[in-house]
Amino acid sequence: MSKPKVVVLGAGYAGLVATRRLTQQLSAEEAEIVLINKHNYHYESTWLHEVAAGTINPNQARFMLTDVVNPKRVRLIYDNVTEVKREDKRVVLENSEVSYDYLVFALGFVSNSFGIPGMEENAYAITDIDSSRLIAEHIEYQFAQYSSSEEKHDEQLTIVVGGGGFTGIEFVGELADKVPELCKKYDIDRSKAKIINVEAMPSILPMFDDDLVAYGKQSLENRGVEFRIGTAIKECTEEGFVVGDDHELIKAGTIVWTGGVMGNPVLSESGFDMFKGKVNVGLDLRPEGEESIFVLGDCSWTMDPESGKPFPPTGQLAVQEGAKAADNIVALIRDEVVTDFVYSDKGTVASLGLSDGIGNVLDGKKLSGKAAAAMKKVVDDRSLFLVGGAKTVLKKGKFRPF
Repeated sequence: MSKPKVVVLGAGYAGLVATRRLTQQLSAEEAEIVLINKHNYHYESTWLHEVAAGTINPNQARFMLTDVVNPKRVRLIYDNVTEVKREDKRVVLENSEVSYDYLVFALGFVSNSFGIPGMEENAYAITDIDSSRLIAEHIEYQFAQYSSSEEKHDEQLTIVVGGGGFTGIEFVGELADKVPELCKKYDIDRSKAKIINVEAMPSILPMFDDDLVAYGKQSLENRGVEFRIGTAIKECTEEGFVVGDDHELIKAGTIVWTGGVMGNPVLSESGFDMFKGKVNVGLDLRPEGEESIFVLGDCSWTMDPESGKPFPPTGQLAVQEGAKAADNIVALIRDEVVTDFVYSDKGTVASLGLSDGIGNVLDGKKLSGKAAAAMKKVVDDRSLFLVGGAKTVLKKGKFRPF
């Protein structure tokens, strides 16, 4: 009898943790493990806002898969997934097909424009290393061009960011650090450059208490960020955002949308039942009716049994789900009992630039300022350790000694 084949789709937080844990718990004789990823590297998706602002090098936010996964133990396939044929237990790729006995679906997120006209066509989105690097390059190009042009158009120096959630606010926090550097580099009056955050809801960062939100907003405003809160984006044009009932145009040289994400479209292409862009999974991390498929991270909604609401789609959730999915696959292979996922909330910290932040950690203790910024780096390095191990932290970590 042939040994079972475990196929992992995606080398993000959930997929890479699942792969590494499977190799730790299963011998080569017990199972064949296959990891399929678009690129030959993993990137820290919670660092992409820094890449997009140009405050870290793209290479710091990624590492090669072969640095943390033994290719002699795991078959690595670099290709795009187009569909999962669940009836036949086959994964269709652009260039081949792969059969599976157990499947981990962890292909991550894509940007969700919520149907706002022109958003997909005219706005940048922070979705991966390449898209983030393009944003940073575009911003610097705008400043360089403005500096060298005889005819000045100040809106060229305006950066408008749609969405006041985690990514949007962390991004404008990085911009608040980066824009003064660009102004100095290109000899531009700082008052000419604008950073504008537009949010339709009545508040930014809804995951934090009002006092922490107030601190964060004031800190960013003190560093030149303008907020348009409670302002709905009606349309995105080449010139900027059209907002409000009076259809005001906020002109900008750089337009970035961070207002929402949804699970990879391969989910819907494969016939999964979708709810608000993701798949509902049970506490064992499997969709209803599926025995051998686990859907993780940004591709799924995992419900908190106490509140009845989904757990927040964070990096720490994806890491924990990856570990539990691996445990449950091992249990299935060994004909043991599958167990429920139990989320362990380590707290939430948002950076507001290099030396500022806000957060709730461990027992609910509130942090702000430099203490929160330092804790954010600890959180980032811990995530890096869980995904890539100690050597990766030494090479890429934010507190690395070299």
